[in-house]
Formats: sequence, C-alpha cells, structure tokens
Amino acid sequence: MANDKKEKEKQTKRPSALKRDLQSERRRLRNRSFRSSVSTAIRSLKDALSQKQEAPSIQEKLNTLYSMVDKGVKKGVFKPGKGARTKSRLSLLCTKA
Repeated sequence: MANDKKEKEKQTKRPSALKRDLQSERRRLRNRSFRSSVSTAIRSLKDALSQKQEAPSIQEKLNTLYSMVDKGVKKGVFKPGKGARTKSRLSLLCTKA
C-alpha cells in the first residue's frame, strides 16, 4: 500500500496535466481577487447605508455592485443562484434604509 503511494508520487505528470495545473492556479488567483473586490464593494455599500448617505451615491454603489456580480456570474466566479441571491439581498438592504 505504501509502495503504491510512493510510486504514484515518483511518476511525472503529463505536459497537459502540468498546463492544466498552471491554468487552474491562475484562474483561482484571479477569481479570489475578484471575489475580494466584490466583498469590499459590498462592505462599502453597507457602510454608506449605516452612515445614511444620500440616495444617489447609494444607488450608484448598488449599480456598480450589480454589474460586478453579473460579470462574476458570466465569468463563472459565482454560480447564478448566488448572484441572484446577493443582488436580491442588497436591494432589500437599500429599500429598508
């Protein structure tokens, strides 16, 4: 059992598998950065709501967030349900304030 594991570790990966690893790592970092920027924008919107800023600036932030979430869904960073749920919750927050 242990020998089988060592043999698998010794085997070299095929070039296509190595390329795939590199691609997935690049995508992971890109998606992570995008998710971080979305959460920062959400935090900014919540701060604006808590400070009771004027409606036009809040609406502008909400529109920016909608655009970011839609782009994330389009690129595959977020699943469609998560995008819809996020947008719905944000609009609910804005209407309550």
